[in-house]
This record gives sequence, C-alpha cells and structure tokens, in this order.
Amino acid sequence: MNLSKQDIIRLLSDEQNQEDLFRKADAVRKQYVGDEVHLRGLIEFSNICRNNCMYCGIRRDNSQLARYRMSENELIETAHRAADMGFKTIVMQSGEDVWFSRERMCRIVEAIKKFDVAITLSVGERDYDDYKAWFDAGADRYLMRIETTDKDLYHRLDPGMSWQHRHECLLALKEIGYELGSGIMVGLPEQSVESIAEDLLYLKEIGVDMAGIGPFIPHPQTPLKDAAGGTLDLARRTMAVMRLIMPDINIPATTAMESLHPMGRIWTLQSGANVVMPNVTEGEYRKLYELYPGKICVDDTPLHCKTCIGAKIMSIGRTIGQGYGGHAGKLPHRAH
Repeated sequence: MNLSKQDIIRLLSDEQNQEDLFRKADAVRKQYVGDEVHLRGLIEFSNICRNNCMYCGIRRDNSQLARYRMSENELIETAHRAADMGFKTIVMQSGEDVWFSRERMCRIVEAIKKFDVAITLSVGERDYDDYKAWFDAGADRYLMRIETTDKDLYHRLDPGMSWQHRHECLLALKEIGYELGSGIMVGLPEQSVESIAEDLLYLKEIGVDMAGIGPFIPHPQTPLKDAAGGTLDLARRTMAVMRLIMPDINIPATTAMESLHPMGRIWTLQSGANVVMPNVTEGEYRKLYELYPGKICVDDTPLHCKTCIGAKIMSIGRTIGQGYGGHAGKLPHRAH
C-alpha cells in the first residue's frame, strides 16, 4: 500500500480509530503472509557491550550489571537444544562484544548450521569483511535496528556512534545477501510522530525483510531512567502501519509489548505481526540480558516458553509455522 508521509502521520495519530487500523493490518497480514506464526529461538549469548546507548540496560557504563559471556561450546550446545525443540531459526543476539571475533563467529555459525536451521545474527556494527565471512559460513539473516532516522536524536541517545555508519552497515548487509532485519523504538524522548513516519518510510526504502517495532521502556540504571517511555498503543499503531506499507515482510510481536501488558504479544499478533521469538537462553543469563526492566519470562525454562506462546498462538486461531519462515518463502542458504 502506497501511503504518503501525511497518511502515515494521520494513522499514527488517530487513537479514536485505532481498532479499525489494527483490523486492516490483520487482514493484510492474513492476505500476504497467511495464518502461520514463525517461532525463532532467541539466544542472548553475551551482555558485554562496547557502546553506551542512553536507553539500554546493558550499556557499557552500567556498573550494577553482572556481565556474562557464553563460551563457544555453550552457545553451540544451547542452539542444539533449541533445534531439538523444533525451532527452525536460531537468533543469536548479544551486546557489541568484540571477543566474538570474525573467526570465532565463523566457527560457531558453521557448527550451528549443521542442525538444519536458519541462522540470524544480531551483534551490531562490524566491518564488511566480518559480515561477509559470517554469511559465507552459513548465516542467513542479520538484525540491526536503526532505532530512529532523526540523526540529531540518534546522536544524543547513542554517544560516540554514527547514524551514517549504521546506515552503511545495513546497506552492506543487504548487498552481501542477508535477509535484512531492522526496526525502531517508539516513544523515545523528543521523538515526534513525524519522525516515526520517516522511520517507517526509511525501512521501506532500504527494503527490509523484517521490521521490529518496540516501545521504549526506561531502564532504572540508565540516564533516561526518568523518561516517560513509549505506549503500547502507539507501538501497535506503528507496527500496523508497517504492515500496510510492506505487506509481505516478517514482523515480530516483540517481547517488550508483553512487558507493558500481559496481552501485548497476542494483541500485536492480531494487529499485523507474524513472528514470535521465544527466549531459549538458559538459567541466570535470562535475567542478566536486561535491555529494559520488567522483561517477561525470565524465570521460565526454554521449553515452558515455547509451550506457553504456542498455546497462546493457537488460542487465537493461528498456526505455528513448520518451515524456516524466510521473507517471501526464502529458504536458508547453505554455507559455501
């Protein structure tokens, strides 16, 4: 659907008629990607980060956080257990922890690829040769949020980082051949509805295969601890509009949505989303990867998480996808 910036602003601002928007987005989702909900097994393998983003609980200067890093074997074994549970995609996410060098990540990707899964990496900004080597080793998808296209806001919230560099990383990932995931946070301090509209048009322009839309939730150990935070309704409206303008992409019902309301992920699945990423990280690590407070399911086991969300998905008449769940039916590429 071709919506102008003014159309998008109008839809994002219209609280009165948001249920109509949600119904429309759900119908578009059903038409273009069907009733399957794709489950991705999420492994949060290191909470060490070299960056100091003002909104993030694992920022470099948060000295109150106990840090951890999985070993290569630990990460591979966690992925193996997730594959045995039936996950067809493994998402490996961490802070920007450069201990995971090009060679180390290649070994990990090659090992996990043997479990017949699609692999998504989400480890931040690295150089082109790293991205290329990991793709050649068997990684299929890469997830890196742009967060906001308001460059002034970006540079205030992400000190020492460059919006232009992040943009160039996204273009490089696309060029290499990854299925590209990006996304934004909704409700950042000083973020306008006009800015969110520009964010959505940016994601369309660069041709993302997946778009994650999540509400900003202030973390008590960050400089933005007293900020108002984002609302579930605006995040849902943003996600619904994303579905209208890019009807066949993958859109996750993010965990943060459920942190704001117990029905958050289900409502999001009913407003255009078609992917859920249950956490398959085990033990204490689940609590320590705290990007924002109030994260759900930190005391659950991976199997309980998968069973629980599966029951919720089926309770709204949807089915759990059995395939790899690539954009437009893309299958995982095989390592060279």
